Amino acid sequence: MKLRNLVITVAVLAVLSVAAYLRNQPKAAPVDDPRVGKSLLDSDTASRVSGLLVTDQGKKVELARSADGSWRVTSYYDMPADFDKIARFVQDLNEAKVDRFVTANPERLSRLEFKDSQIVLKDSGGKEIWSITLGKTPETGNGRFVRFAGEPKAFLSGLHAWLDTDGKSWADTRLVAVKPEDVAKIAVPFESGAKVEVSRAKKDGPWSAVNAPAGQSLNAERVNSLLTALTSLRFSDTLDSKDESAIEAAKFMRMFRLTTFSGTVLDISLGRKPEEKRLKAPVGDAKEVVAPAKDGAKPEGTPIAPEFETIPAGPAFVAVASSDSKAPINDLMKSRAFKVDDYAFTGLPQKADEFFEAAKAK
Repeated sequence: MKLRNLVITVAVLAVLSVAAYLRNQPKAAPVDDPRVGKSLLDSDTASRVSGLLVTDQGKKVELARSADGSWRVTSYYDMPADFDKIARFVQDLNEAKVDRFVTANPERLSRLEFKDSQIVLKDSGGKEIWSITLGKTPETGNGRFVRFAGEPKAFLSGLHAWLDTDGKSWADTRLVAVKPEDVAKIAVPFESGAKVEVSRAKKDGPWSAVNAPAGQSLNAERVNSLLTALTSLRFSDTLDSKDESAIEAAKFMRMFRLTTFSGTVLDISLGRKPEEKRLKAPVGDAKEVVAPAKDGAKPEGTPIAPEFETIPAGPAFVAVASSDSKAPINDLMKSRAFKVDDYAFTGLPQKADEFFEAAKAK
């Protein structure tokens, strides 16, 4: 009996020893996530993107693709979006790699500063198809810590993307879709009522002017400079169409007319409220005292010379209208007032003489 009890005891101890060993042995390293070493955003998902949402520090911007393939900044007056900027942003996500798995430990995750810095991609139905939340930049090395769709895992990626949440900066600032080589005629107005009209028979043909001054020839370089300036106009900001500065500028617009070889007419109006000098209101009954008369008469005062103050010129605005009723610019002009940089206005020709030069002797 003693022998039997001893055998049973040894067997129980052996089982307990094996259990203790299994319990205390080091845990196997986690299996590598299949996304490690691959693109942060795969090409298949990128091809299905029809919506983009970027949030950071309490701000956000949202964009959506229309049925015709064009993009709009839905969070900024539904204005046309800069497709090149969107393409570069998505390309950055596609080219960035998931370098390595970092942690799934809740305590460590809390130290990686995952807050509201997020990129969300949606399909044509508005459904989320991909998203990441960005954490802090590692103390050594480059990139950002990222989490996919709120997963309790953190990865390190070599992503270098700026989370731009300014809706205006995602908008396409171009206001003229016509290319310089497509323009056949240009009409330039001046305050005196004069007008310079130039035209050419073909895209690479020479410019000629209507009623050029005797003994002078057209300065083609000045014509091409103006054409480049008009066809490359971009807005710097937008305001409510009822903004007082926009209404004032509309009173001083100069309209430049471009006619393309296809017959489309584009009217481009630029203007701003000019600088103004105003008479300062007198302060009380102040008068300038003169020396007393020699005969002892009571000195008389004379009014102080009037003083003027200068009111600076207002901001420059542009309005564009196309003869093509389907041109998007016509609807765009109804939504907002468009400011341009001052040089876009101050660089315009001020006199008809600027377009002509002494004819060269043959």
